[in-house]
Amino acid sequence: MDDFACVTLTGRPGESEAEFKGRLVAFWSHYLRTRPDDYEGVYAEATAFEAAGGVVRRQYMVGVAAVAPLVAELAARGVGCDPVDAADLYSKYEATSPDWFQIEH
Repeated sequence: MDDFACVTLTGRPGESEAEFKGRLVAFWSHYLRTRPDDYEGVYAEATAFEAAGGVVRRQYMVGVAAVAPLVAELAARGVGCDPVDAADLYSKYEATSPDWFQIEH
């Protein structure tokens, strides 16, 4: 069975959800074009943005092998990311609707 880590992307302080969403679209478009094999490891996206501490957040379920390349690319492209707890893993059955969208590849 595949294990997935929850990767939480974070907006900039004071950034609106719409602004953050625009940056995420640009990031994922770039990632899909330049790292298609790593993108295959992104399994699901949370259905809703969250806000905590004045920062907009979006969560993704990512295959364990795809976490490190994703986190490195996020840092290189200026997208914030909370530290990923490698010991806190989930199965694909825990990333189900209505809370998650499965990403088609």
